[in-house]
Amino acid sequence: MLRGKRGQGLVAGVIASSLLILAGPVFAAEGAPALSGAGLSLLWALPFAGILLSIALCPLLVPDLWHHHHGKISVGWAALFLIPSAALLGLDIAVYELLHVLLLDFVPFIILLTALFTVAGGVRLRGGFVGTPGSNVALLAFGALMAGFMGTTGAAMLLVQPLLRANERRKHKTHVFVFFIFLVANIGGALTPLGDPPLFLGFLKGVSFFWFTEHLLAPMVVTGGILLAVFYVIDWWAYRKEAPEVRVLGDHERDNLTIQGLRNIALLMGIVAAVLLSGLRDLGTFITVYHVPISGQQLARDAALIVIIFVSLKLTRHGIRDENHFNWGPMLEVGKLFIGIFITIIPAIAILRAGSDGALAELVAFANPNGAPDIARYFWLTGILSSFLDNAPTFLVFFNLAGGDPIALMGPMATTLTAISAGAVFMGANTYIGNAPNFMVKAVVEHRGVKMPSFFGYMGWSVALLVPTFIAVTFIFFR
Repeated sequence: MLRGKRGQGLVAGVIASSLLILAGPVFAAEGAPALSGAGLSLLWALPFAGILLSIALCPLLVPDLWHHHHGKISVGWAALFLIPSAALLGLDIAVYELLHVLLLDFVPFIILLTALFTVAGGVRLRGGFVGTPGSNVALLAFGALMAGFMGTTGAAMLLVQPLLRANERRKHKTHVFVFFIFLVANIGGALTPLGDPPLFLGFLKGVSFFWFTEHLLAPMVVTGGILLAVFYVIDWWAYRKEAPEVRVLGDHERDNLTIQGLRNIALLMGIVAAVLLSGLRDLGTFITVYHVPISGQQLARDAALIVIIFVSLKLTRHGIRDENHFNWGPMLEVGKLFIGIFITIIPAIAILRAGSDGALAELVAFANPNGAPDIARYFWLTGILSSFLDNAPTFLVFFNLAGGDPIALMGPMATTLTAISAGAVFMGANTYIGNAPNFMVKAVVEHRGVKMPSFFGYMGWSVALLVPTFIAVTFIFFR
């Protein structure tokens, strides 16, 4: 059951956002006034840089202001792009780009995250896991495996609560959740198109479903294996510093694993099915809102997800959500911040898509020296940009830069596509904003009282641990 006006407002907002698709003015989709990245100055990306710096610095410098007004700050940065774009580029372009990103990106994004957050919050795993190094390694490995089949967001939201309970008596545990973001919220998503949005886009472009499993399995196992080994050493050292009574309880208190809220497991599979089917069946354009075409499969998927949200809230036993410390705070925080990120990222993505005609032409050309693809450069360029930009459109940019022919990319250029795919999925772990579940895990964990690193503090972990791992992966697979 929903509690409080904020929780009711969140679900109402999800529904209202969906209804806006049907309520807006309808125009022909032809001749859409889209923003061209060709000739666009990098100055247009300053609001995006501003919101990133706000996320990084405000919690450290002005924590009270950030805590109470982060939503207003996010909208303020969005306005700093929208208002000048309306004045200098044209109102029609500003309106089109705003509606395009809201209706095709932000609303489906929030509906999917809300569905996963709601359903996962209705599942409780009891027993089986305690906060020992061996148990934590097993849970992280299991979560990484599950991420490939139910998505990084689904696996992260399902397993973060058991991991919190397993380590609730421990004092030294921040690193556990940093590695959870590395492995479950990112790297584990490399196994199938269901794991992470970039791979799903590749699937929609014609890449075979199990091609990713075949070609990314080895890089994923090597990357995950290195990180799990490093984690075990760090966690073993941290566990030794725990109080003796904590170690005794961890070594001996191990109950049989039980699962409560099994109906939500079925609903979780329903979410996966809804997302997968939306990419397999083309129902055509259902309605067009100010040149933005809304497909029938998008509406069907989002409607199914909203139904799943309410079914989960209705059928889940009240005590399960209480025991999971379920509340809407993390979702509200993610929604407020990501609406600013989605809007301010518009010019950055447009410039990147412009390729050789854009302000980042030299960067794009760097991937193809002398006209031939450099596999290592594809891996790192896709990865670095995916660390700060949306990894799905970044994947598409480099997919098209490599030729865009799925037959060629699955055949003679298979290593290039593997590098692009691995860079987009793996390096989303480099920052909190690299992948949506990163920030969600941070928000959930902090709401449970666990102190997480700051934006730059987290990047310190990723530079120290992920970058050397990715260098090793480069030498093994992408030379």
